Amino acid sequence: MHFDLTDLRLFLAVIQAGSITHGAAEAHLSLPAASERLRGMELAGGVKLLERGRRGVAPTEAGEALAHHARLILRQMEHMQGELGEYANGIRATIRLLANTAAITEFLPDRLGPWLAAHRRIDVDLKERQSSEIVKAISAGLADIGIISDATDSSGLQLRPFAIDRLVVVVPRSHPLATARKIAFADILQHEFVGLAEGSALQDYIEAQAARTGTKLKFRMRVRTFEGICRLAAHSVGFGIVPETTARRCQRPMAIVSLRLTDAWATRRLKICFRSGEEPSPVASDMISHLSAAA
Repeated sequence: MHFDLTDLRLFLAVIQAGSITHGAAEAHLSLPAASERLRGMELAGGVKLLERGRRGVAPTEAGEALAHHARLILRQMEHMQGELGEYANGIRATIRLLANTAAITEFLPDRLGPWLAAHRRIDVDLKERQSSEIVKAISAGLADIGIISDATDSSGLQLRPFAIDRLVVVVPRSHPLATARKIAFADILQHEFVGLAEGSALQDYIEAQAARTGTKLKFRMRVRTFEGICRLAAHSVGFGIVPETTARRCQRPMAIVSLRLTDAWATRRLKICFRSGEEPSPVASDMISHLSAAA
């Protein structure tokens, strides 16, 4: 029986996604190549590893056993690469980091900059995901470190403090609501909005809160940055919801004011997460310590 590292990474990606198509994309393989590898793994092992159905795929009992050992093997490989990356010339290590929108835009550049400057042979593969997706990926061994909201169920993961992220509404200084210091989300749902481009984890989170009230937000425009939202809000294009740190940075030059949202979901305590029961690689552990120390 012979499985290479690509096979193991593909198998974990497929069971985490519940789909061969999405798992192949995550593993950077074409669908035919991924399907052929999975068939080869079942033939080599002489056992069925996946149950295939209309709604996707799920691991069999043998598949669960393979996934367990695959995670251990890949973790050991990462540890080895991390240690060699510190001491061997020409060998680089990569830390796979998943984070939500606010962490990526508001906190990580300043937090990670000094650490990366001091670790020249370490690279970071950073991807934006919703907190629930990050928990699944970390649990499945598909990433090393995650940054999530503490409102997300993180059972089975170790947590460290990272930051407090408060969401606020930004409106032009000339707006009648500009004199208010805080406001409830329900009280602004009838207004028009400017939001982030589709696919943003934070924007999906905000729209999910509106959906819970039976409301769909009306967007006049979507942009790629929080600063873009603030600029459009300053011109009375629509209300924006951004991190408080962004609003403070943009408030004076853009003639906007920020109103703190009173809803509990608008104040999020961000946490660093990683797998329980397994020590992170030395470089990943050092990064976790650095990021949590700043909290």
